[in-house]
Amino acid sequence: MTRKITASLAALALTLPVIPAQAAGLWLYENGTPDVGTASAGMASRAQDAGTVFSNPAGMTRLDKSQLMVGIQPIYGDVKFDTEVATFGGPDGGNAAGLIPAGGVFYAHSVSDKWKLGVSAGSYLGLGVDFDEDWAGRYYATKVSFMTAALNGAVGYKVNDWLSVGGGLSYVYGQLEDEAAINNLTDATADGRLKIEDTDTDYGFNLGVLVEPTRGTRFGLTYISKVDLKYQDVPKTSGVGPLLDAALELSGFKGSQVTFDFTLPEQVMFSSYHEFTPKLAVMADLGWQNWSQFGQIGVGIDSGDQEGSGSVDAQMQDTWHMALGSRYQLDPRWSVSAGFAYDSSPVVNEFRTIILPLDRQYRYAAGVQYQWRSDISLGFAYEYMDAGSAPVNQTAGPLRGDLKGDLKDDSFQFFAFSMNWTF
Repeated sequence: MTRKITASLAALALTLPVIPAQAAGLWLYENGTPDVGTASAGMASRAQDAGTVFSNPAGMTRLDKSQLMVGIQPIYGDVKFDTEVATFGGPDGGNAAGLIPAGGVFYAHSVSDKWKLGVSAGSYLGLGVDFDEDWAGRYYATKVSFMTAALNGAVGYKVNDWLSVGGGLSYVYGQLEDEAAINNLTDATADGRLKIEDTDTDYGFNLGVLVEPTRGTRFGLTYISKVDLKYQDVPKTSGVGPLLDAALELSGFKGSQVTFDFTLPEQVMFSSYHEFTPKLAVMADLGWQNWSQFGQIGVGIDSGDQEGSGSVDAQMQDTWHMALGSRYQLDPRWSVSAGFAYDSSPVVNEFRTIILPLDRQYRYAAGVQYQWRSDISLGFAYEYMDAGSAPVNQTAGPLRGDLKGDLKDDSFQFFAFSMNWTF
């Protein structure tokens, strides 16, 4: 028996292999660059350091010399479920996020005044929840994570004094892990365990245009393509009671392969940047993400004969992103920044699941940069993300029961440390 579960996980490319992002179902614009200090406002038009290699490869043409940027970005997430109804009882499950390592590396090489080459590795999506094993929703999920590692190679070309174009190709490695408890329906037998895991690879691409009609005013437009990843695994079960084990054997569930086809959706981003004075610059974003490609996700056991088991229709919808930020030069060495951003919710309340407890997002950010030497600048930025209040109301078969409650006041804090070296 093979089940195909189509899902979109919002462009997982460019997560570092050693520091994967996993942030309870989030599109991460943050990747350790100074853009964090403006809530990523102007990310496709600022083009002032090596971070532009991925945010807009056309922006590399503004860099006179080669540059290397390294960003380290720990994230702390606070995601807790407040249980209202749980058929089989259990605690709330603790913090499903916690400390999440992330960051990015970006290198822009100056071939000539017109041609630039770049390579980047970083993180702009984290998806996952990790609850306690005995929590109230354990039969829906205890741990779900989607992580990727990828490299992006890019090229930028300066067409004339006011127009530049660029593009990049990403090699994406993805990893899926999905765990849930199995209800044995008897006090004499503890819960069993269900686990699915696999890896896959695919390619994606990004394109960018940068227009500078006058000095100090820029407009950027970028496109990130969709990426298709397929995961296949035979579900691993353990601790299943004899009666349920026999039913699963009879139904053909045991030994059967489950297939997940994930379509990571495309994004379009338009950014503007304008210097009102030599010291003050203001920037803004307007973006769209194709979350409506999202289909079904999640594997669990609803009944002994597997009727109705296997997936939940996520009913995703496209989202809009808006951001506004500013940067002020205090003196030749020090500058400060601030920003605000909004992302609409990719799900409506009635279709939200505990696996993807997504809601609208507000970002509040501030940052500081210091020109340590003529060739090295250091940066620190802090961002607080209000991830909303996400009500969940799920109903499944007799082995999973009902789950109702709220993920109230979800939040994430980003701490970005960056170094940019010009040579």
